[in-house]
Amino acid sequence: MTMKFYSQRGFALASLVAAVGFASMPAFAADYVAGKDYIVLDNPESISGDKIIVREFFWYGCPHCYALNPHMQKWSKTKANDVIFLESPAALNPTWEVNARGFYAAQLMGYQSQTHNKLFDAIHKDNQRLFDQNSLSKWYASQGLDQKKFNNLYNSFAVSTKVARSKAGAKRYQLTGVPAVVVHGKYVVQGEGEQVPKVVDYLVKKVRTDLKAGK
Repeated sequence: MTMKFYSQRGFALASLVAAVGFASMPAFAADYVAGKDYIVLDNPESISGDKIIVREFFWYGCPHCYALNPHMQKWSKTKANDVIFLESPAALNPTWEVNARGFYAAQLMGYQSQTHNKLFDAIHKDNQRLFDQNSLSKWYASQGLDQKKFNNLYNSFAVSTKVARSKAGAKRYQLTGVPAVVVHGKYVVQGEGEQVPKVVDYLVKKVRTDLKAGK
């Protein structure tokens, strides 16, 4: 089937004949199939500990990420206690990196949770173009952040380190577009609908079973 997502090249909307299909996704978890409903990474990440890590890679300017956001937000409020959910702004090109730096600067200032949904709305509902440091810093200031502190953090070592980790993660997971939800460094789920968190839950259970079995 054809799946649409935002590619790292030129931010253009790309239509791919994808192995991961969601329009015809089955209703029952038992029917979820590798290579169809999710991707199994060739070189899975080795994650220590007994917590299951779920990372959502996104870009604020991506309409498909905007569509997926409420589903993942809802899922995050009901996830199991052994699951850690991380929002990871993708920085696959310079424009995306602008928003990633803004995300981490706001996070370090303790405002990320309050501004996350609002920034999505500002871009997609209010049609604001918040893709450069100047406009982004003014928008965050309108949400109560100290603009000078935000700008100081924007290019700081702390933020640059977080951006570098996001880039490394995207490269390791072989991501070329967003949204993409990575389950415990082993599985990748793509799509924008309510089925995505259902597939994530299915994979979380698989990982939990493997961890208990010592795999």
